[in-house]
Parts: sequence; C-alpha cells; structure tokens
Amino acid sequence: MLVRDDGTIAGTIGGGCVEAEVWQAAREVMEEEKPRNLTFNLNHDPKYDTGLVCGGTLEIYLEPILPVQTLYLFGAGHVSVNVYRAARMTGFEVVVVDDRESYANRERFPEAKDVYAEDFERVLSQLAPNHSSYLVIVTRGHRDDMRVLRWAVGTPAKYIGMIGSQRKVIAIYKQLENEGVSPEQLARVYAPVGLDIGAITPEEIAIAVVAEMIAIRRGADSVAHKKSVKALELLESDKVKVTRDSGQ
Repeated sequence: MLVRDDGTIAGTIGGGCVEAEVWQAAREVMEEEKPRNLTFNLNHDPKYDTGLVCGGTLEIYLEPILPVQTLYLFGAGHVSVNVYRAARMTGFEVVVVDDRESYANRERFPEAKDVYAEDFERVLSQLAPNHSSYLVIVTRGHRDDMRVLRWAVGTPAKYIGMIGSQRKVIAIYKQLENEGVSPEQLARVYAPVGLDIGAITPEEIAIAVVAEMIAIRRGADSVAHKKSVKALELLESDKVKVTRDSGQ
C-alpha cells in the first residue's frame, strides 16, 4: 500500500482498523523519514474484530520513499570542491553556483547536476529549492554571502548553512534585520556552518559541513541547531559590539 503525503492511498492491506492505524503510522514515518515495524495480534484485541480479518498475527513494515535531496552549493572555491565530493559520496545531488567560470566548471565538478558560472543574483532567480533542498553558502566574500542568505531564508529549504566567523555571522544578521528579515527566518540558519569538530583545512571543513547535513537528514539535529540559537542570542545581546568584517 502506498500512502502519499496528501493522505491519499493506492492499494490496500485489507481495510478496517488495522489499515487506519497503518495509515496514521505512515504519516508519522514520512515526517520522521525513518522506517518502522508494526505488529498486530488479531486474535486477542477485540477492536480488530471487524469481520475483515482471519485472526493470527499481522506484521507491517513501513518505509519512507524519500525524494532526491539536492545540495545547492554557493561558491566554487577550495572548501566547496571538498563539500561537493563529500556530499556526492553520501548521496546528495549537487548544484554549484559561482560567478567565476574559472572555478565553476565541469573539470572541478564533473558529477554535479548543474554548474552555473553567472552573477549570483541572476542565478538565484532561476532556482527553486524545495523542502528536500540543502543550501550551503561558501562564497569568496562577505557581500556575496549576504546576498545569497537574503534569498535563502525566504525559501522552503530544509537546511541553510553559511560559512564564516561568529563575528561575521552577527554582522550579516544585523544588516538583514535592518532590511526587515525576521529573527525567525534567521533562526533557520546554521552558522558558522558545520559541526564543531575543530576543523581547519578545507577537507576537514567539508567533513564537518556534510556531517551536519547528514544529521539534519537523519533527524539528529539537536546539537547542530545550537549554533543558530547561539548566534541569535549574541545578536540580541547588548554586550556584543558588531564590527564590519571584510571577509572570511
């Protein structure tokens, strides 16, 4: 039996109360993106005595059919190349965006779904991330990071991450708040991006970033989300002096 995300079904496991419980469990499995086993003892539970079953024990396995998950990678420098490699290895499709053709090309990103070598603003108008999309912002400068983030927080993307020091993150948040971006929108952003594993090299940073994406994909995002909460706490603190950051 197939249960769609709008609640409609195709096929059946026999109808009755069992099917109703399986339908409800299937909706939860879609939300959690984790499989589940259900067991129904049809001999001893009177609520299943509907005339539609023949007794015995019924075991049901529910498995989510997940959509293809796409990483939109903004920036095509050294960190991005390594994020791309790790993301491809762990099952993500990758779309690369950079305004430098010498960086954003098929030689550097041979297995990418799409590679855009155009102005960021022009490309953003062509992209349509959905609820299964991941956005990672690792451009070469403060200005482009902010341009992309301004757009990103208005998308339904499942994950938004931005590279940079905590000072830079706060400066960008302040600017976007001044432009009318809400704290709730900024609370969706994982910045500084990546799990805190002490990463220094581009390869290590890439592992930290993709590990955080996997944590979100598997529903283990409690540790990762602390960074976005912390950044917003600092943003609201009167003790923080925001200074202009020239880049990362």
